[in-house]
Amino acid sequence: MKDNFYIIQNGTLKRKENTVYFTNENIRKIIPIEKIHSVYCLGEISINSKLLTYLSRKNIILHFFNYYGYYTGSFYPRDYLVSGDIIVKQVKHYLDPEERIFIAKEIVSSTIYNILRILEHYRKHNKDIKSEILKIRECDQKINSAKSIEELMQIEGESWRYYYQTFSKILNFFEFQSRVRRPPDNEINCLISFLNSLLYTAVLTELYHTQLNPSVSYLHEPFVRRFSLALDISEMFKPLIVGRCLFNLINKRIIKEENFRKDLNSCLLNDSGKRIVLKEFDGRLSLTVDHPSLKRRVSYKRLFRLEGYKLVKHCIGDTKYKGFRMWW
Repeated sequence: MKDNFYIIQNGTLKRKENTVYFTNENIRKIIPIEKIHSVYCLGEISINSKLLTYLSRKNIILHFFNYYGYYTGSFYPRDYLVSGDIIVKQVKHYLDPEERIFIAKEIVSSTIYNILRILEHYRKHNKDIKSEILKIRECDQKINSAKSIEELMQIEGESWRYYYQTFSKILNFFEFQSRVRRPPDNEINCLISFLNSLLYTAVLTELYHTQLNPSVSYLHEPFVRRFSLALDISEMFKPLIVGRCLFNLINKRIIKEENFRKDLNSCLLNDSGKRIVLKEFDGRLSLTVDHPSLKRRVSYKRLFRLEGYKLVKHCIGDTKYKGFRMWW
């Protein structure tokens, strides 16, 4: 299985013949490009067109993050699995109100199901979160009667709000009151934002290896300058990937106060903190489960791509779409 390659330091990423190097004042590291799935640039990285041409030929995506750890964009190579027929049918399902809301309901229903699965695990371990679980179940019961995408988004937003309310009861360290995004105001919000960005880019990478257009989505409204289908699919995996990474990092004291830095009203990861989070995130993506249909073990990362395949089958009228729900 190919790996993600993370660059935290500042430097230059360049190609010399068929070899890719990362260099700066202190190191000169060869990147084994045949073993690389995607590249994450979290430092200030200089690149050139020769490198991009080579990576495009190898179907490797580059993801860029700024100084504050925010995702800023991706180098997305030319589609190598492009299918005009699939894209037309994908767009038709967006334009058809009934088809769109069917897929959107599956996404929201599956997201809430996975939230409840994670929270039930902690409830069984004596965390007093029963009231929040009941409120999330009430949200779940509203999905079938929802008549619009806006209503579904409200239901999902309400579910996430109750989910975040459990954090003060699940987490053993750091204080958390509410979700604050840009900028994150404490350690927990900082970790959530960074992990959400990592998940989004991981899903985007897997969508590149399908015939779907990542800018045509069903729950999130398609906008310019974002791959909104990656947002749709990420929602269903946040409890499993982001939530479990976060709880492990904090409750097992893998990450600590010294791994953060505070600037005015914001809290950000320093380089040591980024390394810790990336190791935890990458480790979780590499975990495997027995897949009931494929009859073999697949990684969590591969599940993102399989979700894309399920949407393709739905769009071509092969199999009705069923959103990702944890079965193990």
